[in-house]
Amino acid sequence: MSNNLMPGQALARGVCRHLRQYNFLTLEEFVPISGLRVDVMALGPKGELWVVECKSSRADFQTDSKWQGYLEWCDRYFWAVDANFPTDLLPDSTGLIVADGYDGEIIRMGPESRLAAARRKKLTLKFARNAADRLHGFRDLKPQLKYQAKFPPT
Repeated sequence: MSNNLMPGQALARGVCRHLRQYNFLTLEEFVPISGLRVDVMALGPKGELWVVECKSSRADFQTDSKWQGYLEWCDRYFWAVDANFPTDLLPDSTGLIVADGYDGEIIRMGPESRLAAARRKKLTLKFARNAADRLHGFRDLKPQLKYQAKFPPT
C-alpha cells in the first residue's frame, strides 16, 4: 500500500484499522444512494452500519454541507479527525474518532438511531456486492463490461 496518502485517506485507513479491532468490516468511498458518498461505511458483527466522515482540516469540515444527509443511512455517525483538529467545531450529537494513518480511538460514541429493516437489508446487500466487486477487480484487471448480458441466459 502506498504511503503517499492524502490526509483524509490516511485518516480513513487508521479508522478502518481501528474498527477492525471491534470486528467491524469497512468500505471506503461507499455510495449508499446516488448523490451521497461516505468516507467509511462500517458493517458490524450484528449487522450494525456506521458511517465515518474523515475531516483533515477546519476548512474541510466547514465546507461539508452534506453530512446531515448521511444520518438516515446509518445506525451511528462519527467524525474522524487527527489529534490537532479543533474538535469543538464538531456537533456533540455525533460520534468522534481521533485517528492517524495507522490507528484510531473512539473518543465519543455516536448516538444510536436504528435503521428500518428494509433500509438495513438494502444497504447490507449493497455493501456485500460492492465489496465483492472490488475484490474481483483485484483479480481481474480487465473485467468485462458490467451488466452487459441479459439475465437469465436463454
